[in-house]
Amino acid sequence: MAVKKCIVLLANVAFVGVARTRRRQAREQNGKRAEHREGLSSDDEETSTDLTSFCLERDRIVRECKKVFEDVLEDFHSIDCIKSRFEVWRRMYFLCYRDAYIGLCLPKLFNPLVRLQLITWNPLQEKCANFEYMRWFESLLFYGCEEQSGMNKGDVDVNLLPTIVERVLLPKLAVLTEQVWDPLSSSQTSRLVSFLTRLINGYPTVLNGENRNTQELLKTIVLRTRRTLDDDIFLPLYPRNVLCNQNSGPYLFFQRQFWSCVKLLGNILQWNGVLSNSTLRELSLDSTLNRYILSALQSTEADADSVLKSQRVVECLPAQWFVGLKGQQTIPQLEPFCRYLTHLASCLLRGSLGGTDVDKRNAKDLMKDVVKLLARLNALDHVITVATELGIKDITPLLVPK
Repeated sequence: MAVKKCIVLLANVAFVGVARTRRRQAREQNGKRAEHREGLSSDDEETSTDLTSFCLERDRIVRECKKVFEDVLEDFHSIDCIKSRFEVWRRMYFLCYRDAYIGLCLPKLFNPLVRLQLITWNPLQEKCANFEYMRWFESLLFYGCEEQSGMNKGDVDVNLLPTIVERVLLPKLAVLTEQVWDPLSSSQTSRLVSFLTRLINGYPTVLNGENRNTQELLKTIVLRTRRTLDDDIFLPLYPRNVLCNQNSGPYLFFQRQFWSCVKLLGNILQWNGVLSNSTLRELSLDSTLNRYILSALQSTEADADSVLKSQRVVECLPAQWFVGLKGQQTIPQLEPFCRYLTHLASCLLRGSLGGTDVDKRNAKDLMKDVVKLLARLNALDHVITVATELGIKDITPLLVPK
C-alpha cells in the first residue's frame, strides 16, 4: 500500500510538472516569459487521479440522493406540494396559521429538502449554478403573496427565504471553507469573496453581527487562513552568497516560495470589507508580511528585484487603509516594512557610489520608486528622511500618483 501511494504521488508530481512546462511554453510563445513570476502563476491544475476520483464520488452521491425519498409520497417531499398546503392554510385560516407560529416552523421544515437540492452546489467551482435560479428558490420566492392584500411588514413569512439562506447556505459554506477552500488559490478565494459579498448585500440577516451562522463562517475563514500560514507556507532564508547564482536550485526555490507568499498576501486582502480591519491586518501584515515576506526581503541584495518585489507588496494593500490617516506616519504594522524601504534606498545609494553615470542614474530612479512607495503608504516621515539623503529638495512630484 505504501509503495502504491508513492507511485501515485510521483505520478501526480510528474503531471503538475508537465502542466507547469506547458504553461511556461505558452508564455514563451506569447512573449510574456519575462513578466512572469513563479509562484504567482495560476493555480496548479488538478491531477488526473484526483479529478477522476472526484467525479466518480460525485456521481455516486448524486445517484444515492435520488433514492432518499423514493418510498415517500410526493405530498411529503415535494417543496411545491408542501408549500401549497400551507398557503391554503394561511389564506383560509390566517389567525390560526399565525397563532400556530407556522412562519417560524417553515424554515426548519424546508431545510432538509433545500439541502438535498444543494448537495452538489459549490461556489468555489468556476461553473457553479446560481442558487437564486434553483427550483427551491423560485418555488419559495413568492410564498404567501398570492392574496390580494399581500404581506405586511410584520409578517414573519417575509423572512422565509433569508432565513433559509442563513440556516442552510451559511453552514454549507463553512464546511466548504474548512475542508475544500485553499487560501493559496486566487481563483477559489475570489469566487468565495464575491459570493459572500453578494450574500451580505442581498440578505440583511447575513450581515447581522449577532447571526451565529455568519460568525461561525467568518471564524472558519480566519482559522483556515491561519492553518495555511502555519502549515503550507515555507520561506527558506539562504545566505546571500547562495542566492548569487540565479540558475541554482536554491535561488529558484526561494523565488517561487517568495512569490507564493505575495500571492497569499493578495488573497488574504481580498477579504477587505468582509473581515474586520483588525483581523485582516493581523493576518496580512503581522502573520504574512512581517513574518515571512519582510524577512525574505531583508536577506537579499538591494537591487532592482528588491524594488520590484516591494512594489508588488504595496500593490496588494487596500488604498482605503491610507485615506484619512493623520500625521506623517503609516499604519503601525507597516512601520517595519517602511524601515526596510528606507534602508533599501540607502543601500541603493551606497551601491551606486563609484559606479558609472548610468549606474548612478539607474540607482537614482530606483530610489525615487522607493520614495513613491513610502508616499503611497503615507509614511511621510520616511519620505523626508530618504529625500534628505538623496538631496531631493522638492518631493511634491514624488507624492503625486501617476
